[in-house]
Amino acid sequence: MYKRILLKLSGESLAGGTGNGILAEKLEQYATQIKTIVNKGVQVGIVIGGGNIFRGVSGLKTGIDRVHGDQMGMLATCINALALCSTLNAMGQKTKVLTSVRMEPIAEYYNPDKAKSLLTEGYVVIFAGGTGSPFFTTDTASALRAVEIGADILFKGTRVDGIYDSDPEKNPSAKKFSTITYHDAMEKNLRVMDMTAFAMCQENNMLMYVFNMDIVGNLEKVIDNEQIGTLVTP
Repeated sequence: MYKRILLKLSGESLAGGTGNGILAEKLEQYATQIKTIVNKGVQVGIVIGGGNIFRGVSGLKTGIDRVHGDQMGMLATCINALALCSTLNAMGQKTKVLTSVRMEPIAEYYNPDKAKSLLTEGYVVIFAGGTGSPFFTTDTASALRAVEIGADILFKGTRVDGIYDSDPEKNPSAKKFSTITYHDAMEKNLRVMDMTAFAMCQENNMLMYVFNMDIVGNLEKVIDNEQIGTLVTP
C-alpha cells in the first residue's frame, strides 16, 4: 500500500451530469472515498480542476485574454477546493487548503515543507490555484505537487477506466492499455494528461495511475493495487 499519494480530480466531475456547478452528491461521494483511504493510513494530497466553473481557454471565445482567463480558472479551482475541504471537515477529516497565490484568510499560502508537515499530521491537503501561473494546466500542477511533496504515485481520477489508444466514448473498439511508458504516451499523443505533466513525471520517475473515480470504491481498489486502470511508468 502507498504511504503518500497525490490525487488529481476533475472539476467537471464535481458537476455530475449537469455540466456546471457543484453537485452535492458527487462532492460527498468523493469525500467519502478519500476519507476511507486516509483511515487506512494513506497520506493524501489533492489537486482539483476548475472546469465545472470556468476554463481559461474557453474565455478566449468571449474575448477574455488568455492570462486573465487562466487566472479566473485558478480561482475556480479554489472554489472547488474549499467545497471539498468543507465536506471532508464535516465528516470529521482534518483538511487544509493551500493556494499557489496568496488569499489569506480564505486559505494558507502553499509551501512544500508546510504541506509535508500537514500530511504527516494526518491532514488531507488540497492544493488550489494550479501552479499559480497562466498557461499551465492543473494536470501540470498535479505533477509538480506530486514531485514536491514526495508522493509515491500520482493518481488521476477520470470518468474512464484508464488510457486508451483512442477515445473510448467515441470509439467502442478503442484498445485499453494496462501499462504504458511516458515516452510511448507522448509519442502516441495520448492526451489523458498534457505533455508538460507527462514530461515532468517522466523526468522525476513519478509513477501515474489513471482510473475511473466516478465508480464508488475505485479509489480504495487502486490503493490496494487492484488492476482496474492504466499504470504509466518512466
